[in-house]
Amino acid sequence: MHPFARRVSAIAPFEVMEVLGLARELEHGGADVIHLEVGEPDFATPEPVREAARRAVCDAPMTYTSGIGLIELREAIARWYHDIFRVTVDVDRIVVTTGSSAALLLALGACVNSGDRVLMGDPAYPCNRNFARLFDAEPILVPTDSGSAYQLTADQIRVRATPDTSAVIVASPANPTGTLVADDAWDGLIAACDSIGATLIVDEIYQGLVYGRSPHTVLAHTDQVVVVNSFSKYFQMTGWRVGWLVVPPGWTRHIETLAQNLFICPPTPSQHAAVAALSPECAPILDARRREFANRRDVLLRELPRTGLVVDAVPDGAFYVYADTRAIADDSFAMVRDLLSAQGVALTPGRDFGDHAPDTHVRIAYTQPVPRLLEAIQRIVRWRSETG
Repeated sequence: MHPFARRVSAIAPFEVMEVLGLARELEHGGADVIHLEVGEPDFATPEPVREAARRAVCDAPMTYTSGIGLIELREAIARWYHDIFRVTVDVDRIVVTTGSSAALLLALGACVNSGDRVLMGDPAYPCNRNFARLFDAEPILVPTDSGSAYQLTADQIRVRATPDTSAVIVASPANPTGTLVADDAWDGLIAACDSIGATLIVDEIYQGLVYGRSPHTVLAHTDQVVVVNSFSKYFQMTGWRVGWLVVPPGWTRHIETLAQNLFICPPTPSQHAAVAALSPECAPILDARRREFANRRDVLLRELPRTGLVVDAVPDGAFYVYADTRAIADDSFAMVRDLLSAQGVALTPGRDFGDHAPDTHVRIAYTQPVPRLLEAIQRIVRWRSETG
């Protein structure tokens, strides 16, 4: 067998998939597992979206679209920014993608050279560092903590930057912490990236899932930024694989060339469906589900102290809680496996999200109804009492 490329061994698999595999084995044996590990909404895709897909499959040509997506979808996204955020985004700057993963790949492919450095917070979504490695760039994981709500700061960017730092990735709301970049921090982050000549890439895929405040976009501050967004989370279209980029003026043609070569185009049925996701008909459905996520978060934050898990930064968005395990376990991966085997509660160990204290943190996804969350709390309390 010929040897694999070095980048293959540099890209780590998701630890959560090992947890999920064990959970599926337990379920196959008859166990009742409460899944709080995978970051996927438990709601079905809204009916107006599914109906739009059915109509499109029957009536619309299922051919390739433009490499940057259907014009009607790009126009709908532009209207959405105007109606929700009062931000004007030129349709020519919007690129529809095969999910947000493709969006991030295109963004990094456009601005990162081999040997460059890409700054990102630690903890963070694992694909951020793995995608940087895919382009033979070096991911620089900058430790963050509750003092900055686990968000990169402008000072950290300036201190950790080098002449070959070509990009900085932030997420708001963030995975795994659910925290936001403060509204008054954006201008500093933008200025810091400008000062070092790096492209700021902002992950806004959980943007619609914000609690206790209005959703925000970095596009309210600048057009010299790359925004990654998705129909997966807020719009509950994970399996449809459709997302988008907003790119700075002058970038679109270069991004389109990359997209044509890598993906040809996003899935045509999914694009037609996504137009309906942005319609007024869908808005009340999505808002009701957002309120349900907010209620689940509040229940979880109220009940978690009973388990000994500590949340030191309140999650204001997404559907995650990032919890410190030190009061009950100093090896979060061993804890996750033992808790799953003994009580059927599946969590994600911190190892997936970086190098900063991963063995003393877990991510909890509140993607289950409140009764299941309360049952999970009871099982964790029971596990603690039984393990001493």
